[in-house]
Amino acid sequence: MQKQTPLFTPVLIAGCAIMLISFAIRASFGVFQIPIADEFGWLRSEFSMAIAIQNLFWGIGQPLFGALAEKIGDRKAIIIGALFYAAGLILTSGATTPGTMQFYEVLVGFGIAGTGFGVILAVVGRASSDENRSMSLAIATAAGSGGQVVGAPVAQYLLGFMGWQMVFVVFAAVIIASLVMLPLMRAPVVANKAELEESMRHILGKALRDPSFTLIFLGFFSCGYQLAFMTAHFPALVTEMCGPISPGGVLHGIGITSTSALGAAAISLIGLANIAGTLTAGWLGNRYPKKYLLAGIYTGRTLIAAAFIMLPITPATVLLFSVGMGALWLATVPLTSGLIAHLYGLRYMGTLYGIVFFSHQLGSFMGVWLGGRMYDIYGDYTAVWWIGVGVGAFSAIVHLPVKENRPPVALSRA
Repeated sequence: MQKQTPLFTPVLIAGCAIMLISFAIRASFGVFQIPIADEFGWLRSEFSMAIAIQNLFWGIGQPLFGALAEKIGDRKAIIIGALFYAAGLILTSGATTPGTMQFYEVLVGFGIAGTGFGVILAVVGRASSDENRSMSLAIATAAGSGGQVVGAPVAQYLLGFMGWQMVFVVFAAVIIASLVMLPLMRAPVVANKAELEESMRHILGKALRDPSFTLIFLGFFSCGYQLAFMTAHFPALVTEMCGPISPGGVLHGIGITSTSALGAAAISLIGLANIAGTLTAGWLGNRYPKKYLLAGIYTGRTLIAAAFIMLPITPATVLLFSVGMGALWLATVPLTSGLIAHLYGLRYMGTLYGIVFFSHQLGSFMGVWLGGRMYDIYGDYTAVWWIGVGVGAFSAIVHLPVKENRPPVALSRA
């Protein structure tokens, strides 16, 4: 009788811990938008540009860190990423002009790349058995959602008794402390250096000439647009556009007494709902074609986002939207990364996923920047929200022609 491989390996546990901390910090940035703008009198677009740059360089850094991990080792790449992250946060704490903050967010973006999806999911994928891989990727992704659950409320809590500058310093210390988990991050060695360099050129060439890879790349754009826009701007949107919170009501009973607190709670609730949604996506990804699941997720996001903006924005609709969108929030990640592993193999999953993730971060850049820019022009977020609805519908359609059922691309030379 064949011995069953355990689902929860040391690599998965350590990867979840690092992802949780990295994404808790990253998900909290929207909470700082109003305090920083109020202190310095910045336009909304100036802070938005800083977060947009952070997302863009997260995308630029993702394939670089994926390739770096495959060259020098996963743990060394994660250490470098954590150092970038901490340095960026500490320097950001001393920023007093939009230009300096925008420059320092380059470092934060590289730091997220080195401690986030591309590197961690590649290690988890290599360390998982075939029967557990989709679920392992989902669990690691859900850990990022767990970070989102705690990140915004913790930042809001810390802002209650210390300045935003000190909160960034505390976050820098926490990201360095997460490196205590690194000894557990050991995945199988797949090739010597000569084989690695030769095969990487070969598999990259095959992927970049493959129409299915291009479709996956294009489809991931809207995921980044929607997620980054909401992470950066949804707390402010709720604060400014939501109807009043009734004194003595249910929300008061759980400590949500203002629209600013509701905005932070909404980001947390999105992350909480996404834990269940991502795990469900991982389970379904082992049983059904991933391209159809991805098309369904983007369709669901499109319908939920359209309904939210057409209805009056009240505390009730904010909470309902957070649960609905949260269930679909990062559910695309285990399916997209699993699809890449299926089509192109595991050896260079980090690099290939990093390239696809760059599209995600181009979308993130546009979502965050357009959110601030169009707010300054129109005084609200309605126009940029509808753009997000449109790109979501595009992603639902573009995944359908992906050729998923063919045999995986071989890693050996042709």
